[in-house]
Amino acid sequence: MIRAAVIGSPVVQSLSPAMHNAVFARLGIDAHYDALDVAPSEFSETIDRLRHSEYVGLSVTMPHKDAAFRACDEVSESARRIGAVNTIHFRSGDVVGHNTDGVGCVNAIVRHGFSIVGKRCVVLGAGGAARSVVDAFASAGAGEVIVVNRTEANARRAVAGLDSCRVGSLDDVAGSDVVVNCTSVGMGTDETPVAKGDLNRVGCVLDAVYHPLRTRLLDDAIAAGAVAIDGLWMLVYQAVEQQRLWFGHEVDAQLMRDAALAELARRGNDPTL
Repeated sequence: MIRAAVIGSPVVQSLSPAMHNAVFARLGIDAHYDALDVAPSEFSETIDRLRHSEYVGLSVTMPHKDAAFRACDEVSESARRIGAVNTIHFRSGDVVGHNTDGVGCVNAIVRHGFSIVGKRCVVLGAGGAARSVVDAFASAGAGEVIVVNRTEANARRAVAGLDSCRVGSLDDVAGSDVVVNCTSVGMGTDETPVAKGDLNRVGCVLDAVYHPLRTRLLDDAIAAGAVAIDGLWMLVYQAVEQQRLWFGHEVDAQLMRDAALAELARRGNDPTL
């Protein structure tokens, strides 16, 4: 049996097993996606063991993303620019690193009727996911990408070497075409990283937070007339890209989303938007 897994600590909350196993079941593939709870002290040893096993790939989550980047024998160009890996592909014993967060964000936005080309995009945050989104927006032809972060040095790192990208402030949110929240603000709380009034004349808002599925930021975006996209869509589309990298096939994003929503309902969380 072919295997893949999410690796992190903790991983019990991950929706990835439900999404990927739904794909295997639909396509009739003899494969299984696991959740591996691995302590940081055991990460390197685990990667060395899995590179010569039935595992074809890993989704990497906290706290292993930096260690995963260092563990790779080879990384994609985008992962090298970003400096972070969220996807490992075991290829003939080599550990190959990718980052699918950015393309997942872009494809989630495109699904909802928006093109990034020529658009003014604001990214909140400067961590690994934010850097991936910034890189993907630049590659997709955004007219301008503005990074807003509490630590300016990290924001500068996120835009380094990328054309049409700059460090900005929350004043840049109003009137922008696309706003993406890649911070943890709003995760499990009623907080929002952006004042409601600043969302006026914003075209599209994606919140990478998906707990809760409908955050205060998305409620405010809807009230302001913007298209609101929850973080589950970004999670789904980055997983779609992982399936393509590992197995070379295109999968149904809606199938993955339905599986994730069913898992949320099974856990007693209300997935209704």
